[in-house]
Amino acid sequence: MGEPTSSKKRRRGVGAKVINKEDDPIIINTNNNNNNNNNPVESKEDEDNPSKKTRDLKGIFTSILLLEQEKEETFNNNISSDEEKSLLDTNNNKKTNTMLDFYSNLEDYYTDVEDSAHRIKHKRSRATAVAAAVAVKTAGGSGGQQQQQRRLWVRERSNAWWDECNRPDFPEEEFRKAFRMSKSTFDLVCDELNSVIVKEDTTLRNAIPVRQRVAVCIWRLATGEPLRLVSKRFGLGISTCHKLVLEVCTAIRSVLMPKYLQWPTDDGLREIKVEFETASGIPNVVGSMYTTHIPIIAPKISVAAYFNKRHTERNQKTSYSITVQGVVDPKGLFTDVCIGWPGSMNDDQVLERSALFQRANGGLLNDTWIVGGSGYPLLDWVLVPYTQAHLTWTQHAFNEKIGEIQGVAKEAFTRLKGRWSCLQKRTEVKLQDLPVVLGACCVLHNICEMMNEEIDPQLRIELFDDEMVPEVPLRSPISLKARDAIAHNLLHHGLAGTSFL
Repeated sequence: MGEPTSSKKRRRGVGAKVINKEDDPIIINTNNNNNNNNNPVESKEDEDNPSKKTRDLKGIFTSILLLEQEKEETFNNNISSDEEKSLLDTNNNKKTNTMLDFYSNLEDYYTDVEDSAHRIKHKRSRATAVAAAVAVKTAGGSGGQQQQQRRLWVRERSNAWWDECNRPDFPEEEFRKAFRMSKSTFDLVCDELNSVIVKEDTTLRNAIPVRQRVAVCIWRLATGEPLRLVSKRFGLGISTCHKLVLEVCTAIRSVLMPKYLQWPTDDGLREIKVEFETASGIPNVVGSMYTTHIPIIAPKISVAAYFNKRHTERNQKTSYSITVQGVVDPKGLFTDVCIGWPGSMNDDQVLERSALFQRANGGLLNDTWIVGGSGYPLLDWVLVPYTQAHLTWTQHAFNEKIGEIQGVAKEAFTRLKGRWSCLQKRTEVKLQDLPVVLGACCVLHNICEMMNEEIDPQLRIELFDDEMVPEVPLRSPISLKARDAIAHNLLHHGLAGTSFL
């Protein structure tokens, strides 16, 4: 039993030296040691057999050599991969630089070509214009027939819709539906504006006819459609349509407003007083006043001034607006307008900044009344309803008659906004140009009312203009007594209060 033990020790010593030399544990040696411990007889036989020992050592060295060879191959493969990657990166960079140089040269080439083409085109255009002018001059000097010149600088567009509307046999109802007025009224407007907006033909293009110019403006105001649709309908450019709208509106305001929208003469005021007194029983009333708001796009400056708090709360949507204050006669015709003050102002603030207020303080409206709603203060010349919480029967009766008179102004603004739909939506017109457009709408409203133009019931709208009671509603003690006297007179003569019986 001692011999196998010593043999096992020697074998362990050999195995330990080999393992320490390579620093790698050899699993097969560990298994042999375990087998030797379990079977001492077999260990003795292995010790006595030198050839088997030699085979074991060869196997160990072979395994070590194989591991070394595998490590060397792995190292060489890594080196090869790095070299290939570096070579690929180098080739890729060369290709990229080559393509960049190619596209740079190509871009320079096309730039030179475009510059050359532009210069050639400019020279040809100038030469063509000069040749056309010379040809016209020569034809005119020789007395021969003028040759038809090619239209230049004009993009051909289809104006079939307008050509159809402009035909004499175009249906009257369809024309009124498109332009909110009859053909006769449209012709009247064209005749009034002809001398102001007419243009002459040139050698390069034909001028747009007066009827088409007026039609572009009126259709835009009537429908409120964006300029791109106006362009398609009339076969004109968008910028041209925008320019035409402003030109015609300016002409309407400068030419037609002094004729169709003005403060009445003394004879006219007497007729108005009689009509209002006949309808309501209130004497010396020369007009009914109302203030409405026109929605606008949020301006770039003074945004808070144009913010409409009441419309924002009602519509649950941020709203901006400008105001239009108007005074109308019993027929619903505007006799005075004040346009353009910011929508954050109350009715009394707009009134104080109007030209009407300045004229009234100068004595224009002595011994007369303009009837307003509860949003206006009681002044020497402004008559408003009672606004306190508890009203007497007399005060109720007076408010009833005041409401009838103010209803005339409200009805006029209802027809104004219904007829000209551009007043109902935010427009593309700039803020500084809006007073001109709104003034033109008021003038066209008066012309249509004078010509007894009916409005389509489907176009009628409901006004939503909240009237805020002023902080100081009573500003004239004399008017306070006069209002009480008018109220008692109405009730005493049975001209009011019958609705409460």
